Amino acid sequence: MSYTSTSAPSTGRFIVFEGLDGAGKTTQLRLLENRLRGAGRRVHCTAEPTSSAIGGLIRDSLSGNHPRCAEELAALFLADRIAHNADPIRGFGRLLDAGTDVISDRYYYSCFAYQGAETDLDWVMDMHLRCPALRRPDLCVYLDLDPERAVARISRGRENVEIYENARKLTEARERYFRVFERLAAKGEVIRVIDADADENAVAEAVWASVREVCGL
Repeated sequence: MSYTSTSAPSTGRFIVFEGLDGAGKTTQLRLLENRLRGAGRRVHCTAEPTSSAIGGLIRDSLSGNHPRCAEELAALFLADRIAHNADPIRGFGRLLDAGTDVISDRYYYSCFAYQGAETDLDWVMDMHLRCPALRRPDLCVYLDLDPERAVARISRGRENVEIYENARKLTEARERYFRVFERLAAKGEVIRVIDADADENAVAEAVWASVREVCGL
């Protein structure tokens, strides 16, 4: 499944992995990194929330240690995302401009799917999409996994879960992702949906095919 619209490429390619926790984003990100490096590309891998002070506040909330309303959490994500893009030392924007491919584990799509389910989605989307500091990805790869399967994978992997990691909230997030994707395709986003329940190597091949198609590699 895909949602496609034309988008002018950056000097480096900006690729985002999205999906429910447990979908295999980290694994597929590393496999793609290796594939791109093998093709002679310079690659920088990153993730959100970042390791900044604001990112720490976000992780504290996601763990349930410091509850925040959806509006405050969405605003924190935006502030963290602006620095992630535009910080003159740690931001990835300078790397894209210098020709390095950037692969991110999560981006604003997550905010739309999770915080957008708990407050005004139009407000969350508008403050991100109208922010001049935020780069638009060349490609978003959504690893699609059934929420019940996601919960099972999460439970096997660690003892503590975050506030959104239950079947009900993951189901709501998955539904919201697909509604958001339809809206974003009309705004120039390129999104590929890949079955994350397939064999790891099969998923990696599907990811690589999408990257080659969309990013012209």
